[in-house]
Amino acid sequence: MKRDIGAVRNAFDSRPVLASIRPYLPTAALAFLIFYFGFHAFTGDRGLLSSDARDAALAAKISELHKVRVERQDLEARARLLRDTSLSADLLEERARSLLGFADPRDYVIRVKP
Repeated sequence: MKRDIGAVRNAFDSRPVLASIRPYLPTAALAFLIFYFGFHAFTGDRGLLSSDARDAALAAKISELHKVRVERQDLEARARLLRDTSLSADLLEERARSLLGFADPRDYVIRVKP
């Protein structure tokens, strides 16, 4: 009877399986890391498959930057005309009328809610 129990115990013993798998564990871990980083290189936020979305966002930001630069140049030109050294009478009159709410009797005034 003792032999039968020993044979059953050896049949379910997992040590031979681990001993046969152990040399392949570093290779399996390396393969998993390569797969993981390769997958994210394609599908991640900065991956190869999302380059179209990045290009569209970049084009939109460039367009917005151009509009802001044009607006800034316009504001700089208007501010330059309001300086003491080069005061524009027309621009000063326009600003005074808009801030004080006055108008010339010959002007057409269209009020717009801000």
